[in-house]
Amino acid sequence: MKLSVIIPTYNEEDYITQLLERLTQSEQKDNIEIIVVDGCSTDKTKELTQPFKVDFFCANVQSRAAQMNFGAKKATGDTLYFVHADTLPPKTFYSDIKYVIDNGHKAGCYRFQFDSSNTLLKLNAFMTRFPFLVCRGGDQSLFITKDLFFDLGMYNEYYTIMEEYDLIKKIKEKQKFKIIQKDIIVSARKYKNNSYLRVQKANYTAFKMFQSGIHPDKIKATYNDLLD
Repeated sequence: MKLSVIIPTYNEEDYITQLLERLTQSEQKDNIEIIVVDGCSTDKTKELTQPFKVDFFCANVQSRAAQMNFGAKKATGDTLYFVHADTLPPKTFYSDIKYVIDNGHKAGCYRFQFDSSNTLLKLNAFMTRFPFLVCRGGDQSLFITKDLFFDLGMYNEYYTIMEEYDLIKKIKEKQKFKIIQKDIIVSARKYKNNSYLRVQKANYTAFKMFQSGIHPDKIKATYNDLLD
């Protein structure tokens, strides 16, 4: 299996180095390509990727769906792995994904833990081991075979937010979606500037608006208004 890791970024200088260090330390690095698709950051994101063996592109758009589609079109691997810059996959990510693909699954993700000891955040993380759509999210790092990804029409760029939920719904209509019972580590930075209840309200509101078919731009504006 050749794995193409696709990382959408915008002003991720605080996190991109630790992620690239983790990805490039894999024992299977010869079977991994790393593609960073940047939304034309104004910080040092691009400079910090230069010591690593990565393909860096500026997509001239700050939309994860569009950035990840751009990366998928550049990918040469047979399996795609979409990873947010502020997350840290398990060191075994390549072998984990290969095992799942070899055993007949074509898409899935990890459960997660926050980089925080907060009890309420631990409760949130615990729920990500279950298969419900409301428990999903891009931070859990979605993997999918390239054939299935393109068969499903890639990410729908209509979704300027909630793009993962739309794609996972489409996957589940055709395939089983596998949750690897290991943790990817996710930054709790959103909670540092907002209370736990405030973030939960924003997340729940966005999910309900998505389920109701409300336009993504309105969902995004509402979500941003609810958070600092």
